[in-house]
Amino acid sequence: MRLGIFAKTFPGSEPAAVLMAVRQAGYETTQFNLACAGLPAMPDAVPADAIAAIRAAARSTGVSLAALSGTYNMAHPDKAVRDDGLGRLEAVVETAAALGIPLVTLCTGSRNAADQWAYHPDNATPAAWSDMAAEMEKALALAEAAGVDLGIEPEQANIVTSAKDATRLIAEMGSRHLKIVFDPANLFEHATPGEARAIVAAAIDEAAGHIAMAHAKDRHGDGRFATAGQGIVDFPDFVARLKAAGFGGALVTHGLSADEAPGVAAFLRRLL
Repeated sequence: MRLGIFAKTFPGSEPAAVLMAVRQAGYETTQFNLACAGLPAMPDAVPADAIAAIRAAARSTGVSLAALSGTYNMAHPDKAVRDDGLGRLEAVVETAAALGIPLVTLCTGSRNAADQWAYHPDNATPAAWSDMAAEMEKALALAEAAGVDLGIEPEQANIVTSAKDATRLIAEMGSRHLKIVFDPANLFEHATPGEARAIVAAAIDEAAGHIAMAHAKDRHGDGRFATAGQGIVDFPDFVARLKAAGFGGALVTHGLSADEAPGVAAFLRRLL
């Protein structure tokens, strides 16, 4: 496994400076966000000079680009908002292809019109699933044409909440370009350490063979998110189970400050 971190953990809008900070904190790969190149995270176009700057930064720092963020609300109740997001995703997918980035990460969305990461009671309805799945079909057409994969991350507040939801969607889409981004802290809210360990273990069993990237975020038993190693996720067990499932991709941490990044790198490096 390769150890990585969200590029947005570090301030700045110059790719070379951001990726140097990634390297100096102890990471070899990153999940990149176009905000780190002075653009909106989901721009309507990406200038050629921005692509060239990102490419040069990765080359000069030796930090590989494991994924590119392409998140928008794929279940927004307003189709016009979804259509706008899809158009912006096309620009992100084309950028990933130009940079040789293998994975674009998505958000399966929420019926919450104000916040794609916020829960809404209509998320569990067939209509919400149908809208998200129709959006995913269009997104996959873009990805297949560009030769990149899309990664969906089970999140408690989104349409896809579990590994079972994710594998259901993969089966429905029938595309080898749809993968799973596996974050153990997003699979539960309130739990004991033993309950959390069992939930994560079962989810890895369900998702095995479909995991394109793993995230290293933690959660306290009362539901608050935490820096990796500070909550109730059993990271030694998590990493061991990923290895046993045949996963050898990037393990990318996030939800931490830049000051915490070197310590988390050392913690995760010992497990790898």
